[in-house]
Amino acid sequence: MIQIKPVSDLRNKFPEIERIVNGGEPVYLTKNGYGAMVVLSLEEYSKLTSGVEAALDEADLAAETDSRRYTREEVFGNLRSRKND
Repeated sequence: MIQIKPVSDLRNKFPEIERIVNGGEPVYLTKNGYGAMVVLSLEEYSKLTSGVEAALDEADLAAETDSRRYTREEVFGNLRSRKND
């Protein structure tokens, strides 16, 4: 179940929020009725970002070894084409 809490709960009910995020679920925090932030455990955050770091490292290596450069239109056109196929 999605956990939506007011941001004040981060201060006032920290143990409850900590228990939820340590259980692997995110907690969505609101301020004045609008979404403000998401709280995740370090493990869940790491799962979300680990593939990104590896992909960026791979792209850096490819850029160092390949002299070809692409325009913005070529990059996004290629991505759109792949998405639509």
